[in-house]
Amino acid sequence: MQTQSSTDQVHLPQIVLSRNDGMPLDLAWLRNVQANTPAIERRVAALPGRRSIKKDHQAAWLCRAISCIDLTTLAGDDTAGRVRRLCAKARQPVRADLLAALGMDGLTVGAVCVYHDMIGTALDALADSGIPVAAVSTGFPAGLSPFPLRLAEIEASVAAGADEIDIVISRRHVLTGDWQALFDEMTAFRAACGAAHVKAILATGELGSLRNVARASLVCMMAGADFIKTSTGKEPVNATLPVTLVMLRAIRDYYSQTGIKVGYKPAGGISRAKDALVYLSLIKEELGNDWLDPVLFRFGASSLLGDIERQLEHHVSGAYSAGWRHAMG
Repeated sequence: MQTQSSTDQVHLPQIVLSRNDGMPLDLAWLRNVQANTPAIERRVAALPGRRSIKKDHQAAWLCRAISCIDLTTLAGDDTAGRVRRLCAKARQPVRADLLAALGMDGLTVGAVCVYHDMIGTALDALADSGIPVAAVSTGFPAGLSPFPLRLAEIEASVAAGADEIDIVISRRHVLTGDWQALFDEMTAFRAACGAAHVKAILATGELGSLRNVARASLVCMMAGADFIKTSTGKEPVNATLPVTLVMLRAIRDYYSQTGIKVGYKPAGGISRAKDALVYLSLIKEELGNDWLDPVLFRFGASSLLGDIERQLEHHVSGAYSAGWRHAMG
């Protein structure tokens, strides 16, 4: 059974991300940004019913979703053993017999995301795999540690070998409308990252309005963010479809104005295969096929992988399996 077609190629390592050089802060552009919440909610509410992906096409899209997962462990009780097991899963996210049946040998996830202390362990476990290591930084998840320490944390993670840095913005700059302060902060984070790519975590569930989400997205992109990301996964409300639509349209507007493609990462609360399909459909409709790739799109998730693997086994065998058959490590 082959699910991969010439129009549905899954991106495999080496993953090479594009860079966003940024632009000067444009306050006039920001003042014109609005968000029609009822229209946004109507648009995303209709999406699951309009998009139905079945059989081989569904399996191919689910393999694409796997290739876009940032496999993550950000727990206080993380150990080197847990990270090594996670990295083994990143290298082989689906059981070998299922991959063979699907014709998807070589499939890996998009990246592995860990705390700073686990960067070395992850790099060793992923050696020669082409899978990037991402590290959360800047006082994750609250982003309230002293500013010099946040910069030093970025620099330490880059020096340790992290390919990508997930930074947390100061929500207060958004809530008070201090866009210059947010721009300056993000610019400093961008500079501290050096050659590493930077994902700006907006913590959208704490920004108060969709208009604030849109404006914060644009400011972070103007300041050089290579990705904009919804959440830390630690807030009461994390990734949602309305927030996703707003951020995707900000990315589209930024691309229209600058010609620069910025990536998008929804994180937190995405745990079902059918939800991943909805997100991918929305990406395709709003931004096009270029963003259906780990270079420009990632899921911040771990439990999602288990459900996708379970759905793929159903596709191959016709029967659902127990969750323990698809362990994370």
